[in-house]
Amino acid sequence: MINLEEIKEQEIDFDKVYDYAAFPDKVSGRCDNCNSSYFKSSVKGGIFLRECRECGSATSKQL
Repeated sequence: MINLEEIKEQEIDFDKVYDYAAFPDKVSGRCDNCNSSYFKSSVKGGIFLRECRECGSATSKQL
């Protein structure tokens, strides 16, 4: 049986930056979309931005 909430949970909008506090990693240090551990990260204006280099999904965190 297919769980509709699981399907909705797997859909990631690549045009959106997700808040890390609301959407933490399912597996620490891994992208939830592609399971890669290769990220491009930066800090600007007290905001930490992390973007997966494999699929492009992004998360941010207020410092």
